[in-house]
Amino acid sequence: MTPVKAPDQVRAKADAICVAAVDAAREAAVEEAGAAQVGAHLSYRVEGERLLTHYFASTHPGYLGWCWAVTLTRASRAKVVTINEVVMLPGDEAIVAPVWVPWSDRVQPGDLRPGDLYPTPLDDPRLEPGFADTGAPDEVLEVVEELGLGRARVLSPIGRDDAAERWYAGELGPESPIAQAAPYKCSSCGYWIRLADSLGRVFGACSNEMAPGEGRVVAADYGCGAHSDVVVESVESPSTEHAFDTTGYDDLDPVSESASTSDSVAEEVEPVEVLDGAGPASVAASVEDVPEAVPSVEAPVAEAEAVEALESSED
Repeated sequence: MTPVKAPDQVRAKADAICVAAVDAAREAAVEEAGAAQVGAHLSYRVEGERLLTHYFASTHPGYLGWCWAVTLTRASRAKVVTINEVVMLPGDEAIVAPVWVPWSDRVQPGDLRPGDLYPTPLDDPRLEPGFADTGAPDEVLEVVEELGLGRARVLSPIGRDDAAERWYAGELGPESPIAQAAPYKCSSCGYWIRLADSLGRVFGACSNEMAPGEGRVVAADYGCGAHSDVVVESVESPSTEHAFDTTGYDDLDPVSESASTSDSVAEEVEPVEVLDGAGPASVAASVEDVPEAVPSVEAPVAEAEAVEALESSED
């Protein structure tokens, strides 16, 4: 274990009498903390001309990793050392409180929540006085608004340079891993909206919702895989010729639908007996007595053939 970091060691030769005064330094530490809390001698450090600090381990259960520092010195030509001070200091493995940070520096980027107010210092070097309305004509005020003025304070050159350096070195700058792997730059992207003012020469806003920089300021030489020039080339698939099966065959029913319909009609119609000497009237009566066949497109044809057969027999 080594003591806490201290200022650079003074370039002075270690005094032999001070170095050998380990027992005297231990007695001073025991007198301050008690024999049960002072452990082995760890090291010493030269603080200056005939000025040296001895370090002893602390055995206190609540101060593990700490050490007792005993600073001693001797006068010129003196053979006896003098104890200057005895203090407990944290070592490398000591549990200590975080370094104190002023309240004004404790708020970090991303800490602001809904409803929080972060005061701006009056002497903030990033801001400077803007153009105030003093009753100027409307056409003058329009030009003022286009220039970004008309506010109590505007961005100063220091603030502009500070923002530009921070953005350019950030995750949306050209040195980020995603920009290094991108085939195109934002300056040639259709989704990139250039900023106004002098910052527009280097920065713009991304409007592609699929890009990592969507809605944020990105550098002109930043890039990502969602560039507007990244398109999928359409490739026409070759058309195939019709395939004909010349080896297989299908089993088909040889009896057609019309033939099956005619057979059903023939089964239901009774044969007409032709009598000798029968006239047309009797033939008509016989035809009327024939029961009505099942509706079919073949029925009128069969009836006409029966009448023609009767007329032929009369002749």
